[in-house]
Amino acid sequence: MSKNKYLFPLVVMASLFFLFGFITTMNNSTIDFLKNAFGLNDVQKQLPNTFFYGAYILSVPVGFLINKIGYRFSIFTGLGLIALGFLACSFGVGYGYIGFLCTVSIFAIGVVVLQVAAAPYVVALGPAETSASRLTLTNALNSVATVIAPIFVSILLSDKLSGKSGVLENSEIKEIVSGPFIGIAIATAVILFIMFFLKLPNISEEQEKEAAEGGKKFKSSAFKYTHVWLGSLAIFVYMGIEIGIPSFFADFAAKKGITDMNFTDMLKYYWGGLMVGRLLGIFILKKFRATQILSLCALGGALMLVAAIFTTGSLSVYLFLGTGLFHSIMWPVIYSLALEDLGPHADVASGVIATSVIGAAILTPIMGGIQTATGTVIAAISCLFVYYLYLVFFAVKGSKLR
Repeated sequence: MSKNKYLFPLVVMASLFFLFGFITTMNNSTIDFLKNAFGLNDVQKQLPNTFFYGAYILSVPVGFLINKIGYRFSIFTGLGLIALGFLACSFGVGYGYIGFLCTVSIFAIGVVVLQVAAAPYVVALGPAETSASRLTLTNALNSVATVIAPIFVSILLSDKLSGKSGVLENSEIKEIVSGPFIGIAIATAVILFIMFFLKLPNISEEQEKEAAEGGKKFKSSAFKYTHVWLGSLAIFVYMGIEIGIPSFFADFAAKKGITDMNFTDMLKYYWGGLMVGRLLGIFILKKFRATQILSLCALGGALMLVAAIFTTGSLSVYLFLGTGLFHSIMWPVIYSLALEDLGPHADVASGVIATSVIGAAILTPIMGGIQTATGTVIAAISCLFVYYLYLVFFAVKGSKLR
């Protein structure tokens, strides 16, 4: 496939990265709104992360599904589930917090299908040595969505709580969320309709043809590659980092004595850091090795977090949110390193790796439990240093094991 032929499918994939980036961040950004609307404790408020990221346990079956039905029909399936999920969510919230959480799982599965399909597809759209740069490019558009999503939640959800006190009635919450959620369902359905008429190349067939022509030998299964498993664990802990910062931001700011700011709206600075970092990463990853960049980003994020903990006032808050700049290209770098040298096994391996996104579903509630047990948010966010340390190991050693 020529470079020009790669351009159109890469643009299509970038639009999907925007969509699931928006949905993922929007889900996380509703934590403060849900806590106030439903009257939740520190553990309960993290459950949207559990129900959303818990869907990633299906990533391996999804990988096999993509292998059977191809990328095109997998994308249709993902978009359909997202539209259905948001439509159901607009009604499910009327049955209380549990009703809301159950419907979150529907559009979460749709996001899983899109994400498992998109990453190996982007990796395959060009030379292996520039795969991290391509993933960073598509993730840059994903980051644009992550900046918009907190603003969306702040204006259309959180700001609607002003003037209201105490726990809201389910009918009041439904009245607030129905409009925005139905709007997302309609927009996703429109994207599905448009993509139905688009032609995407069959990457799996091309991978097999190139492997045969090049005489390259692959193991019998994606499950036999050590770096796939270590990369999966890297994604697992990375999700604790990426989602841990915004999930505990409000409590961290309160710990530092900041009470006069819109915490949901402030998250745009964190996600904005990810966006800027990914835009820079497109060029940086062409100059330096992915393993070097991952090590430096993990160490930089850890140092920024230390600075946030030991400073006070607004400075500590901005340092805390500033970690997003270092988190920016961790995801695409880890993913590309974990998918190296897999050829036709890339789709199933992507499912294995994507399963580890449940790290956000597992680690944030555990961190919430630590916060409750110790009585301080500092103990919870200190877990991030363990996660940073593992990413350094994966960059230096784990990604090279085959």
